[in-house]
Parts: sequence; structure tokens; C-alpha cells
Amino acid sequence: MATSNSLTALADFAGALLPLSARDLQTQIDERLAQVPNEINPYGFDAYGMCPDWMRQVLLPAALLYRYYFRVETFGIERLPRGRVLVISNHAGQLPFDGAMLGMALLLEATPPRIARSMGEYWIARLPWVSVAAARSGALIGTPQNCSHMLENEECVVAFPEGVRGMNKLFSQRYQLQRFGNGFMRLALGHDTPIVPVAIVGSEEQQPGIANLASLGRALGMPPIPITLTFPWLGPLGLLPLPVKYRIYFGEPMYFEGEESDEDAIIEGKVDEVKDQITRMLERGRNERKSVFR
Repeated sequence: MATSNSLTALADFAGALLPLSARDLQTQIDERLAQVPNEINPYGFDAYGMCPDWMRQVLLPAALLYRYYFRVETFGIERLPRGRVLVISNHAGQLPFDGAMLGMALLLEATPPRIARSMGEYWIARLPWVSVAAARSGALIGTPQNCSHMLENEECVVAFPEGVRGMNKLFSQRYQLQRFGNGFMRLALGHDTPIVPVAIVGSEEQQPGIANLASLGRALGMPPIPITLTFPWLGPLGLLPLPVKYRIYFGEPMYFEGEESDEDAIIEGKVDEVKDQITRMLERGRNERKSVFR
């Protein structure tokens, strides 16, 4: 009990040292998290390992990136329906800042606020600390079973059907959507779930990739290790993304009819409809921005 009180006092002292803008943002995080209905056990976790108290303590850096570094603007987020929904987005940028910024948009801008139940790659569970942080923030490994459970519990599930194919794109491939997996469409059909297409403009330029070391990635059990304009030349500092401006576009919910067990050709046709919608929103976003940084 004494240790817990000491940690609380230390957190309160650290909070008092924050600039007023950061304290206001922390208050907003606390208030928005309090509005999200969750079934939390006596130990402070939900059935999937998410911990709202932990999120209150660690989300401020991501929120500061959202508000002041990437200066995120959202468009059409009011279209997000209540209840279960699949949010399907493009993916890029070498490191998943785009996923973090989409999650912050859903928490800070959506009405009501939503926790992004992101479906992560299998290798995330193998990374020390990162795997724990992901689970406590509401993410799960992107298996069909995990996604099904989330949808059955009326959650907001976020998926990036390009996977690492999108995240590791070279700069010359920016805004060229890679092949989409079909799994999200089968899950949407099986659970009668609307799909909200999302286009993230800005992430494709945050860490311009010039090469990928696929063999090194395989040896480490990870995706290809990227070579960018700043990494590994600047060491750990090279992992810091450029201060690009993010613009996140939410499309109209898309409702599909059919069976989860339909043939691949039928499913792929529906997937292409989602992909085409994201492509159109990406084009709109690139046309509307003044520059990569504005």
C-alpha cells in the first residue's frame, strides 16, 4: 500500500510539472476514457488484457504527438456508427505511428469515444515490453478468433489489410495500396458488421524508405528491416518520424451482403470496393493538402 501511495504521489507531482496545455490534454484523455464502457475485473483489466488505468498513465505522449507534432485533422469521423464496427485503413511509414494516431482520433474525436481494438501482427507478441503495452492498450494479435470475439462484444476493431506489405513500402511506392487480405471481409459478413474505410494521408512520407533488409528481418523473426533517409545513419534518433501533417478521412459505413464462406472471387470483389474507396479518399487528401508538412 505504501508503494502504491508513493507512486500515486510521484505521478501527481510529475503532472503538476506539465505545461498547462499538456495537463488539459491529460484531463481530456481521462474524461474520454471514463466514457468508454468496459467490463473491468477487480485487478483493473478487461477480458483481453486492456487496462484503462494504465492507459491513463501512458497515453499522453501519443496525444501530444497527435495534437502538436503530427497536427492531426480528422474528416468525417462523425460517420463512425455505434456498436461493433470494422475500421479498415491504409498502412505505411515503417513504424506504426499511423495506427497510434488513428487510435487517438477514435478516443479524442469520436462521439462516443472508442477504444481502437487494433489487430496486430503475430511478431508483436514476441517483443519484450511492446507486447505488454499493446495488450494493455486494447490491441490483440490479429487472428480471426480474436477479431470475432471483439465484434461479438460490440467493439471497434481496427485492421490494416496491407499488413507489413504496406508498412514497409519504399518511398517510391507511397500511396500505392498493396494487396489487401480477405479476412476482414469474411469477418464482416460473418458478424453482420459495417466497414468504415479510412484513408491516412501523411504517414506515407513520415519515414521515407529507400531499401528493406528482408533477410535480416527473417533472421530476427520480424518484417524486413527498413533503411530510411535517417535510419540507421542517425542511430535511435533515426527512428523519429518527420513532422508531417496527418489528415485522417473516415468514409461512409459500407454494408455488405453474402456469406462468410463465399468463394474467394466473390470476397475479393467486395474487398476491392473497400480498397477503391480508400484510394479515392487518399487522392482527395493529397489534393487538399498544401504540402507534406501543412
